[in-house]
Amino acid sequence: MRLPTIVACLLLAFSAPLTLAAEPKAQVAEEKAQVLEHKAVVQPDAPPAPRSKAITQSEVQAVDPAGAAALDDAITCMARSIYWESKGGKPADMEAVASVVMNRLGHNGFPDTVCGVVKQGSETGNCQFSWWCDGRSDSVQEENRYAIAKEIARKALNRQLDDRTRGALYFHDRRVSPDWARTYVKTTETGDFLFYKPRNGTAR
Repeated sequence: MRLPTIVACLLLAFSAPLTLAAEPKAQVAEEKAQVLEHKAVVQPDAPPAPRSKAITQSEVQAVDPAGAAALDDAITCMARSIYWESKGGKPADMEAVASVVMNRLGHNGFPDTVCGVVKQGSETGNCQFSWWCDGRSDSVQEENRYAIAKEIARKALNRQLDDRTRGALYFHDRRVSPDWARTYVKTTETGDFLFYKPRNGTAR
């Protein structure tokens, strides 16, 4: 057996256990996230998840490692939305986007799953998050930025993020001035975004 073949076999032998080890972590993370998103719906003011129930850093990074998976679990939907809405922004912008998703979760007028919130309106072509139906690929282009987005998604689902948006349900880039913003109350702003909530406490 030639040396290159031996080396290739050894690499496969050592990498296979690592791949197998990552799969259970991803599955555990997705199962924890499903429980946490449900809790966020029924207990929107719940305290941070206890350590035994919280998603860990290694677990969340095992989910969708290539940034190309289908958006069908809470972590991937949350992380991809954070990434595409604010991947060029500062952590404060990224965290604020995550808070808006969590604030919408189960709120009147919004779905009761993270993926439902992120994809809302796509069936009518009126997406709440424009990146979801802009016709472009949703695969990740910057692995480091996506890793940051996943970590922020983890903290959001674990209820470990302070809501810097002050309960906002809507936001827009500060470079635009949408008409709908006039009907809402501005709660705060970050470097890239302005945040709002309904005047009467209900969502449209």
